[in-house]
Amino acid sequence: MPFISKIQRQFDYNRFSSTTPIVIDNGASYFRIGWAGESEPRVVFRNIVQRPRHKATGETVTIVGDHDPALLKYFDCTRSGPRSAFESDVVFQFEIMEYILDFAFDRMGATGSGIDHPILITECVCNPVQSRSKMAELLFETYGVPSIAFGVDAAFSYKYNQQRSVCDKDGLAMCPGFATTHVIPFVDGEPIYKGSCRTNIGGFHVTDYFQRLLSLKYPYHMARFTWEKVEDLKMEHCYVAQDYVSEARLFLKGAKEAEEKTKMWQLPWVPPPVEEPPSEEEIARKAAIREKQGQRLREMAEAKRSSKINELENELRGLEFLLNQLGHVQESDVRSFLAETGYVSRQEVESARSKVVQSLRKQKGEQTEIEKPDAASNEKYTLINIPDDMLTAEQLVEKRKQLSIKSMSDGRQRLKQKRYEEELERERKQQLEEERRLENPELYLEQLRAKYKDLSEKIDQRKRLKTNGGSSTNGNGNSLTGSVGRGERLSAAQRERMRLLTTAAFDRGKGEDTFGAKDEDWQLYKLMSKDNDDDDDEPDEDNTELARISSRLQDLDPTFVPKVESSSQPAEAPRIRPLTKEDFQIVFGVERFRCPEILFSPNWIGVDQVGLDEMAGVSMRRLSCKDEKLEQRMTNSILVTGGSSLFPGIIERLEAGIRMIRPCGSPIKIVRALDPVMDAWRGASAYASAPGFHTQTFTRMDYYEKGEDWLRSYQLKYSL
Repeated sequence: MPFISKIQRQFDYNRFSSTTPIVIDNGASYFRIGWAGESEPRVVFRNIVQRPRHKATGETVTIVGDHDPALLKYFDCTRSGPRSAFESDVVFQFEIMEYILDFAFDRMGATGSGIDHPILITECVCNPVQSRSKMAELLFETYGVPSIAFGVDAAFSYKYNQQRSVCDKDGLAMCPGFATTHVIPFVDGEPIYKGSCRTNIGGFHVTDYFQRLLSLKYPYHMARFTWEKVEDLKMEHCYVAQDYVSEARLFLKGAKEAEEKTKMWQLPWVPPPVEEPPSEEEIARKAAIREKQGQRLREMAEAKRSSKINELENELRGLEFLLNQLGHVQESDVRSFLAETGYVSRQEVESARSKVVQSLRKQKGEQTEIEKPDAASNEKYTLINIPDDMLTAEQLVEKRKQLSIKSMSDGRQRLKQKRYEEELERERKQQLEEERRLENPELYLEQLRAKYKDLSEKIDQRKRLKTNGGSSTNGNGNSLTGSVGRGERLSAAQRERMRLLTTAAFDRGKGEDTFGAKDEDWQLYKLMSKDNDDDDDEPDEDNTELARISSRLQDLDPTFVPKVESSSQPAEAPRIRPLTKEDFQIVFGVERFRCPEILFSPNWIGVDQVGLDEMAGVSMRRLSCKDEKLEQRMTNSILVTGGSSLFPGIIERLEAGIRMIRPCGSPIKIVRALDPVMDAWRGASAYASAPGFHTQTFTRMDYYEKGEDWLRSYQLKYSL
């Protein structure tokens, strides 16, 4: 089975004899495995499994514990997220547990299919017999382990610290773990499980609560709040307040002490580039570039024009040669002579030559001649000049057709002449304008700007007249002259339409609706549809000229900004402001002590159970013997272990809470374990290396002979 991990494999597995036990601290958060008698575990990893598919090959791989996030881009993780074998610190997914044990033994260096070493594995307090039985079955059947011993992690940590005089034989072990919190009373160095107490609150809930608070406070940075990052932020910044209400009031008032306790996490941020106005050198450089580009475009246009002239000249020479050849051909042979040329008559060739001549003159910039009706065209209209009384009925119909065709032809000719004259006038104006620009560019630009300003004001004034009649308004927007604008007036046609509508509505309301019964009723629609509005349309010559001047100024003046058409409604302010460095700062204020507070107030997240400080009183009340001196010895030796005991201030808060439930003057001493995270494995390692360890294990034969019920009464003796 392929594994992906950053943990290196051990290579000294065969150096240890088969009697050397393997110690496993099977925590809900981290899995630790090593050899008995050593001070540190060999392999440590997160107790999770992920089984994604490779995007290229489709092969399913097993990712156990920590991994390189850069490798996940090669795998499809949408259908397989991180999974744990635990629920409330109890192993219930043994399929996942098998993946974890396979990986752990592989990293330890085991090569065969079986493990020939005794196993000491930790479990939670009062572990259900079904979970213990399944674990024993997995180790015996799958790995062939010779013997197994089960022990409580908090008990091993207490015994380890007791041997180093941190705590006494009689005391309390308080273990705020990953998913649960346990309190175990110790009498004469042995745990009394009947007096133990459990709450379903742990470090997992603190991290989850912290992550939710940050996501609500900074929704735009939710992707940054990964579980691993929030876990690191929790251990770095969170603390337990000795008095939550007083601490919260400090932040509510904004006291200086609260500002000092506020921490900040700066996310990566790159300031946006600042756009500076172009300098004179930059403007000149851009103008030179535009001039160079314009020169290149002019050269390209000139080359294209020369090529077009050459083509037209060649075509003209060909047509003249064809006409010269037609002069030597008899009239009856013209059609056969022109069969291969694409023309059908001499007139068609002459018409094509005339068009080519006109196009050639236009390309050369010469004045073109307007085509005049020749004799051939007059031959088409033979009946126009003949009086009507000399024509038959059919000839009269044909004469009217010829008149219509001739009038349309003359109209097209006049329109063509008009367009030609307008084009000549436009070219002349452009040439004069270019000469004025070359003569004095600065004066030319100044005149263009003045003309642009005058036209803009003229168009704006016309729009104002159309909207409000040119009347001035006061601060409230009301007209001072009392007149109404053109947009508010009704023309005669509009008033007539309004009268017809109101009349029809009034007649309909008198009784039965008989509209449409008479033919004259339908005349109403004809009257309403008549466009009798005498409002002339606004001429667009000024707008066209303004657009031309604006385009010209944009070409010549880089600093020119065209005027944006004003709107009657005020422009909305931009809804999205530019992001700043402060937008990428994550500030930790009340969250620092609010999240760990759920260890003492589980009801904040919906868990109706007692807090960590009250659990000590509950545990001592569950003891069968009511010995006041024993209780004093126990409260005088309270050991706090587990990952969640690393919060600063938790010792002081526990002492204040326990003092409130104990009689006045009772001795209370609370200490933190030497290493709250690793002491459980170190205590188990020291226990497994003791000479009498083999007396506390049970073999495969014991399991087969005594069965599952025997595991119900199995209990490890911690004092050897």
